Amino acid sequence: MSQDRGACGRNQRQMFWSLLACLLFLASPCKGFLPNFWSKVLTLSWDSYTHQHITEQAILAVTLEVLRDIAKQDGVQGEKEIRLGRGFWRAMRDVVNSNANMDFLKSTRSDPIYHFDSERIDGSIAKLREFWTKIVVSTRAKEYESARGSLGQLFHSLQDFYSHSNWVEMGKRSIYLHLLQPEEPAVSVAKEDTPTCKDCFTATCRQNLLPTLSNTEMNSNLLTTGYTSSYPLKPKGKCSHGGVLDRSRHQSPRGGINKDSNSPFFSPHHYLHVEAAALAANATQMALRDLKDTVGPKAFLKLFSVRQAPALVFVMDTTGSMFEEITAARLRAHSIIQSRANSARQPGSFLLVPFHDPEFGPVYEDEDPDQFMKHMETLVALGGGDEPEMCFSAIQLALTHSPPLSEIFVFTDASPKDAYLFDAVKALALEKRSKITFLLTKDQTQKRSRRRKRSSKKPLSPDRFSLYSSLSVLSGGMAVFTTNSDIHKVSAIVEDNTAVDKVTLFHLKSDPEFMSVHSFRVDSSVNNVILHITGTMTECILTSPSGQSQSMLRERGRLAELEHFQGLYRIKLLPPVQAGQWNLQAQSDDHLTFSVIGDSSVDFLYYFATVTNETHPGLARVDGHPVAGSPAFLVLAVTGQASPMEPSFHVTLLGAEGESLQQVKLNRSSSSPAHGLEELVGFVEHVPTVPFSVRLTGLDGRGNKLERVSTEKIQPTRIQIAMTLTPHLVAGHPTVVNFDIFNHGPARLLNLTADDDCGYLLMRGPQSLFVEEQGSFRGQVALLTPAKAQAGATVTLTLTVHALDSLESNYAVTFLTVVSLDADRSPPSCSAVLVQSDCPADCTKSSWRMSLVVADDVHSGLAALQMHKGDGVLMIFHNPPPTEESFGETLPDFEHHRLHKNKTTSKGHHRHHHHYRASLKTGDPLLNVSGWAPGSSHPLWVTYTSSCCSAQAELLVWDRAGNMKRCILTSGQQRVQSDTATESSGSGRATLTGFIFLLVGLLWSPLV
Repeated sequence: MSQDRGACGRNQRQMFWSLLACLLFLASPCKGFLPNFWSKVLTLSWDSYTHQHITEQAILAVTLEVLRDIAKQDGVQGEKEIRLGRGFWRAMRDVVNSNANMDFLKSTRSDPIYHFDSERIDGSIAKLREFWTKIVVSTRAKEYESARGSLGQLFHSLQDFYSHSNWVEMGKRSIYLHLLQPEEPAVSVAKEDTPTCKDCFTATCRQNLLPTLSNTEMNSNLLTTGYTSSYPLKPKGKCSHGGVLDRSRHQSPRGGINKDSNSPFFSPHHYLHVEAAALAANATQMALRDLKDTVGPKAFLKLFSVRQAPALVFVMDTTGSMFEEITAARLRAHSIIQSRANSARQPGSFLLVPFHDPEFGPVYEDEDPDQFMKHMETLVALGGGDEPEMCFSAIQLALTHSPPLSEIFVFTDASPKDAYLFDAVKALALEKRSKITFLLTKDQTQKRSRRRKRSSKKPLSPDRFSLYSSLSVLSGGMAVFTTNSDIHKVSAIVEDNTAVDKVTLFHLKSDPEFMSVHSFRVDSSVNNVILHITGTMTECILTSPSGQSQSMLRERGRLAELEHFQGLYRIKLLPPVQAGQWNLQAQSDDHLTFSVIGDSSVDFLYYFATVTNETHPGLARVDGHPVAGSPAFLVLAVTGQASPMEPSFHVTLLGAEGESLQQVKLNRSSSSPAHGLEELVGFVEHVPTVPFSVRLTGLDGRGNKLERVSTEKIQPTRIQIAMTLTPHLVAGHPTVVNFDIFNHGPARLLNLTADDDCGYLLMRGPQSLFVEEQGSFRGQVALLTPAKAQAGATVTLTLTVHALDSLESNYAVTFLTVVSLDADRSPPSCSAVLVQSDCPADCTKSSWRMSLVVADDVHSGLAALQMHKGDGVLMIFHNPPPTEESFGETLPDFEHHRLHKNKTTSKGHHRHHHHYRASLKTGDPLLNVSGWAPGSSHPLWVTYTSSCCSAQAELLVWDRAGNMKRCILTSGQQRVQSDTATESSGSGRATLTGFIFLLVGLLWSPLV
């Protein structure tokens, strides 16, 4: 064994140095900050800030801010240690991987628009704003997976600006607001015939930018970015990106300006890497805060699955024979809702998808448990027909609408009529790591007599449920065959598996044996351990770590209690549960499925990755199944850890019978854990050629032994399929999605099938393809989006490919967002027209006031306002407000008393009510104004009044397209941030600004 480990270590070291040698001699350009942690290893730039680090830290920081702000508003004392949950880390990993893919995908890695390269700055800014629009509309449509994908893309381009441009060299110490806020001042871009660099003959390039682009004393105001060795060609006099991976660095002017890393080999301006990374981090955090303000804190937390209870997802057969099953699901849902009522977590989402023949759906989705129960109450078992039903169509709907890591429960007594969807459903379940459990009531004569007479009298196939069994095994769920009389008790499995912080300690489907022996480990962090066993046992013996045994079918004991229903054994370990290894002996003449679950915050997530050395060294996530027999890396995140000491973990790849196929040693990928997350990486010398699952074993930070297992089955294959670009969809227009198929086996025929959940595909297949040995095939599928499709809707596109000479297959899944062709990407405006400020040294004795016009000219129209900061009161008027003489009616008491003690008249009172619409204070909910004005361009007039002790305030304004404007109101300056009013404060200019204010009002009045 030691020799094997030594050989494995040598192979890993040889592979590492070989890869590094290849990278050092590559001629492809390097783009952006390094993608992820592995990039620092490959480039020997250990202290560099990567896209992964910047993105993770920003998401973590802003998420914690939001949680603390909510706790403060609710008057709840902040938690000493905030645990964000496994769903959060999965959501954050979606964003990080989408970010890294910009450097890995063929369609984006060499396109300068995605990386602020080759002075394509205007195009890159337009792309940024396109991403922003998709993020906002997707989040508002609750299409969170699509939003996370766009968010990762936006972050990548946004961060690249600071490492690829001369922004830092210009002496800028704040972020470039114009990138995402069109109304902010723009900096001119150097023209194509304007030289920007001079020669640099060393690895470190200092002062190679021409003075007009870097000398802050000359007030330089020209932006430039480096050209790479890819398209477009570098013009004369222009800067190169630079570094050993960029061939254009040899063209005069030599050298480069990128700040991607702190290594002079890869970044000529490496000495400014920290400054560029700091600005990129600030810009990323500001984008997240703007997103939170735009969609609201609640939607923001749901976007990142923060502390969400597991989704409760029911797929229900509603034919006439399903009365007992519907009743059982209804009662079980009510019990789960009751148990979550007093939880500090969000209650999670609730989904119901009914089906029969030929109908399925619609999806009843709700976050309000009471509304969900109303949907459940409306379910009625009626009708019937032929025995097969549209079950897979309903499961597909459930998968596309439920969050990742969901538990989906299917109640039916019929086989699937839509078996052709099996591959698409399997792909979705594996992509989202969602488990599917079937509660099947077998076809009995008495039960089936309630259905209408079937048109065919053919006997039903004994294996008609085989696809259900296969799907449950592949996804990590279970298939329980029970009866009407036991369905309510069997449905306890629903409640057991949807509890918060549920982890899996053991999962296996075994063949019939005389006596099978299995073991699972319980560590000190695990509570409420439950065993589910499906099938029929003739013997079952449970043995504790101390050696005490209990025959579960024959006796009651101190170890556990047994509940036995038709098709399911439920064994619950009795407290106090001993920590250590438990053994289970079972005898059966049939297949048995074992699942051991418990409550614990410690769990893990993982994905397979391969080294990419195309344009940027790093680890790229493998889409679909990994390639059988090939080397790969296993990237694993342990969640819920509180580790004062160095943890020690390894992974075992387990075969179908639980046998060990390969052990993988894990090493920490980052310098320190963050909020209970430990990221680890291990090298898999050869991916197994048979299906396997992943078991995590080792010591946690407190020295306790623990084990966790993944329940889904990885299906290694020699076929790969990947979509090269995820375009957006435009209502009424066709869209093409390109894909590549790679054949790592012999020459053979393959079948390609495409499917989407909205029916937009023009052709679904199957399509036969012949691919040569070690060859590839590039193709495309076309979709036509209906003219009435709503912006923000997401289409889930699934491609599956099968070998005709074997069982090998693979899949790719992507999410396509519908956007408007003429989408409004310009935010509203807020223009200061009157500021009155006379604040003495004692701020308690006076106040200040600012009046503004808020508008969204010729765009989508105003939607909402909210006071974000400040201690004063904002008054909102539909028409120009009253004159100063009658303004007192609208002011807070302290201002009214000071300025207008004796000026209130009945006429002024009437005018106040004619114009005044609402008032806002900080902490008030968002005020919807979309229905106030008949025309989209009609403005609002607002006046903010505050004590001089609170000298600044912040007003947020949204338009109907989701664009947000952040208006900064200050007492000492006559300006709203980014607007052009330049008048000085004080009574000397009050008359002039007051006149302008009234003039604007008169101009707008005819529009009312």
